[in-house]
Amino acid sequence: KVNSIVPVGGLPSGSNGGIIQTIQTAKTDTFSTTSATFTDVTGLSATITPSSNSNKVLVKVSLGFVSGYASNSAVYPHFVLVRGSTEIGKGDSSGSRTDCSFAVLTNLHNGYSGTGASFEFLDSPATTSATTYKLQMLSGYQNYTIYVNRMYNDDNQSYTTRAASTFTLMEIST
Repeated sequence: KVNSIVPVGGLPSGSNGGIIQTIQTAKTDTFSTTSATFTDVTGLSATITPSSNSNKVLVKVSLGFVSGYASNSAVYPHFVLVRGSTEIGKGDSSGSRTDCSFAVLTNLHNGYSGTGASFEFLDSPATTSATTYKLQMLSGYQNYTIYVNRMYNDDNQSYTTRAASTFTLMEIST
């Protein structure tokens, strides 16, 4: 069908793939950590109550800017999605490597570099209870400070970046 809205109760019998609800939080302030273990990124979490335990939840993360700086080195922010207390959407473990949902590399350029990042994961929470999803991050190299939504060098210049990030949950009918 074209130009029709799926009812809140879901699609007709035999159909699938409709969006039942969408929840989004936007983070406009900054965040930093030196933690070598995954820690919550404040403001990048949301709660959804699925209407059916067979429905899926599409988690979409969009980070406006990620940065960090270490003299003569680079830093490695690692991120993981968490449902409740369960890490989801992670790569396979192997040796001492950090298994995570996604990671970025921030280069030097005297603390004025960084990157945006995005990640999506289609989850199957198998519940109709309120379910909280959140983003966590860690500093992957020698506990250097890493940032979300700002550059390492945050001086008051027109070339210095401040950005916004979003965390979106979409219930998908199955």
